[in-house]
This record gives sequence, C-alpha cells and structure tokens, in this order.
Amino acid sequence: MTPLVALVQAEAVPDPASLGSLGLRSFLALAVVGVLLAGAVWALRRVNDTRRGKQVLSVESALPLGDKRSLVIVAVEGRRLLVGVAPNGVSLVTELHATFNDTLDRTMSASSPPS
Repeated sequence: MTPLVALVQAEAVPDPASLGSLGLRSFLALAVVGVLLAGAVWALRRVNDTRRGKQVLSVESALPLGDKRSLVIVAVEGRRLLVGVAPNGVSLVTELHATFNDTLDRTMSASSPPS
C-alpha cells in the first residue's frame, strides 16, 4: 500500500469518539447563538417600550363618525384633548379634565350609602 492510499483511508474513517464531541460542540454553539438572539430581541423590545412610554403625543381613542370624520382623544404634555378631525382640518372640541373611569368612580362613591 502506498503512503498516499494509506493517508486517504485513514482520513475516510472518522473516530467515533470525535463524532460525539463534534455533535456536542455543534449543540453548544447553537445554544449560545440562540441565547444571544433571545437577548437581542429582549433588548430591542425593552428599548421600543421605553421610547413608546416617553412619547409627547399619543392617541388614546378614536371614534369614526363617517365620511372621513372622527372624534379623537389626544394626550399631549399631560393634557387630554378631544379634537374633531375632518378632511378640511382638525379642530379642538374641548379639553378633558378627568378620565371617564375617574368620573365614574367619583359618581359611584358619592351616590353609594355610607357603610
């Protein structure tokens, strides 16, 4: 047998012990990549949530009235505004001082008999 044939035959049969360690290395590398990917997704969501929380202007609710018209509750700089939106412009209807739930809670507590 020539040395070249012996070299090819020796490389053609892998060592069974090295196959197990190769599989383990592949699994560990895949696990590390998965953990890094999950961490990146978590960080991006957290950054997006903090940006969303610091918005100066946000739409709380919108009620379509038909024909491209709607009423919109907008929160801006700590104020809540009811605005009318139409094709020819936007107009302030009124400033809302308390949320509906706050008003409802005050009304219910005032009308309930004392215990």
